[in-house]
Amino acid sequence: MEIKVLGTGCPKCKALEKATREVVAESGIEANITKVEDIMDIMSYGVSSTPALVVDGKVVLKGRMPSNSELKELLTK
Repeated sequence: MEIKVLGTGCPKCKALEKATREVVAESGIEANITKVEDIMDIMSYGVSSTPALVVDGKVVLKGRMPSNSELKELLTK
């Protein structure tokens, strides 16, 4: 699984990256997590509000911070 956390470095973006790494570790998900901070790269996904989460090339969340249970659901379905 390829996970990208899109965000320019704001506190919510950092929190989403941290929560994503925690959920992946707790769930035993095999994933490569990268942080994308370049605004042009972020815009290439059609995202105008961050933080956003991209799983295997598909934007699954944008513009808000999910709960850990919602994040786990997004990553395990």
